[in-house]
Amino acid sequence: MSEVEQFLSAEEEQEIVNAILEAEKNTSGEIRVHIESSTKIDHFSRAQQVFHFLKMDNTKDENGVLLYVAVEDKKFVIYGDSGIDRVVPRGFWESTKEIISTHFKNGNFKKGIVEGVLVAGKELEAHFPWQHGDTNELSDAVSKG
Repeated sequence: MSEVEQFLSAEEEQEIVNAILEAEKNTSGEIRVHIESSTKIDHFSRAQQVFHFLKMDNTKDENGVLLYVAVEDKKFVIYGDSGIDRVVPRGFWESTKEIISTHFKNGNFKKGIVEGVLVAGKELEAHFPWQHGDTNELSDAVSKG
């Protein structure tokens, strides 16, 4: 069994999907979580590639947020599209990374991802509230590479 498959149990993965559903309930924003073993390029660049591969750059309001995790590398990136990046307060992504990082350091990977997703969802809701007719543009499933 690979490190990616061992990283989260099926129940933990479902809890993350539930957190994504909760976070997206009151916003037009889109949140995805992608987990892979490692990357040969820098993690930020890889997160950008995955963001594009998952078609997260095709959202109507450019308000997608990707939480990318490279398990073996012990690295993660939060990558927000230009629409959300323009409106979040200074230091928002750093403070969100700290929340996740604190849990990861204690081995609480699911809890870190869930809290990061929920914090991102609150910020998306503040700037991109759900409007009548908004649709879920992207899958809420955890993707793996």
